[in-house]
Amino acid sequence: MPHASECLMQRATLIMFLAMSLIPAGDSAGKILTSQMGVAPVFVAWSRFAIGLIILVPFIPDQTRALFGNWRIWVRAAMICGGITCIQTALQTEDVANVFAAFFIGPLLSYALAAVFLREPITLLRSALIALGFAGVLLVVRPGFDVSVGLVWALAAGTFYGIFLTMSRWLSDLASPLQLSFTQLAISTALLLPFGLMRLPEFTSPIAALTLTSAACSMLGNLLMLYAYRVAPATQIAPMVYFQLLSAVALGWVLFGALPDAMTWIGLAIILSAGIASTRLR
Repeated sequence: MPHASECLMQRATLIMFLAMSLIPAGDSAGKILTSQMGVAPVFVAWSRFAIGLIILVPFIPDQTRALFGNWRIWVRAAMICGGITCIQTALQTEDVANVFAAFFIGPLLSYALAAVFLREPITLLRSALIALGFAGVLLVVRPGFDVSVGLVWALAAGTFYGIFLTMSRWLSDLASPLQLSFTQLAISTALLLPFGLMRLPEFTSPIAALTLTSAACSMLGNLLMLYAYRVAPATQIAPMVYFQLLSAVALGWVLFGALPDAMTWIGLAIILSAGIASTRLR
């Protein structure tokens, strides 16, 4: 009979796999908007927060308002706000798979921050696998003087996201996942409001449909991720963010006809292998 902790980890893994499939789907919808329909990345980011906020409003308990007096809630929301804006900017010019590979500096940062600031346990083997995953990121990004601007934006997004992941674990006992998701959506909507309104696109049916798809997938994916962080430590959850690579590569091929080159395939394989191996560790 499986141990209780193993059951919780299996549940967290399933939730994270679904969440990490929804988020690239939302970002792919955003890429179509920015790269093919001329929609500004900042509008895509703002609309995702605003629409997600509207969807959640009917389900939020009254006591949620008190959370806005906590400075940590604002810092956490600012991190996801910066991350989503940066990744939408990166996707305007870069392939989905390449952006997500560079973005995966986030789990490495989250792992280190959770160990240092949250005092969560680390092991030599798990640390080695995280380092191996980062080596895969370097193979994809191939840093140098000719690194593209889009990948720089993706790395910035990953940095914001790594801090956000750690803060999500830090604040997981402060409120329910639904409440935390609502606060990040409300604060991010307010922070990006002036920029989003200045870059309003012409609303056609395709733009409206893709905007709704981008927002719904992003909101559901991040909400599920918060549930996973309530049942498992950040040091075990962080590597599961690598699951996004599966969806990112598949969506990039189906929607944009983009397949990674040989070196990128090697990097992606290393990242994914290290991430999956990390989830199997106790």
